[in-house]
Amino acid sequence: MEKKFGLFEDTFGEEVKLCWQCHRKQQQLLGPAEVDKMNEASEENTAISSMLLTTAPTLQGIEVTKYLGVVSAECAYGMNMFKDMFANVRNLVGGRSAAVEDTMRDTRETVMQELKREAHAKGANAVIAVDLDYTQLGSGGNMMVLVSASGTAVVIED
Repeated sequence: MEKKFGLFEDTFGEEVKLCWQCHRKQQQLLGPAEVDKMNEASEENTAISSMLLTTAPTLQGIEVTKYLGVVSAECAYGMNMFKDMFANVRNLVGGRSAAVEDTMRDTRETVMQELKREAHAKGANAVIAVDLDYTQLGSGGNMMVLVSASGTAVVIED
C-alpha cells in the first residue's frame, strides 16, 4: 500500500501535511528555483538539528579545530492565567504541576534550538560550555518564564 500523506516543508520551513499528489503539484507550481531553496532550507535544518550541544567545556576524544565565539539565545514564555491558576492550586496542595513543567520543557527546547541556529550562522557544528539560566518575570496572572542559554560556538572534527 502506497503512503498517501507525508510531512513536507513549506517555503517558510514549517512542516505541513500534504498528500503526495498535492506535494508534486506544489513542486511543479513553485518551479526549480523555489524547490532548490526549500531543499537548502531542509539541509540547513538537518545540520542544525544534528548539532552537538554540551555543558562540558571540553570534549574528550574530539578535537576542537576552531573557536568562533560566544553565542546566546533567549526565550520568554507567558504562563497563561489558567496555567498560573492551576500552578497556584498545586502550590497549596502539593505535587507536581504538569502545566508548568510542560511550559518549562517547551521553553528550554526552543532556546536550545535558537542557540543551535545562532551557532550555525557563525559556521559552527557544535556548542560547548552551554549554560542555561531560568528567571521568573512578573507575578500572579502576569507571570512569564525567561530561559536564556549561552555557550561557545566551535568547529569540531567530524
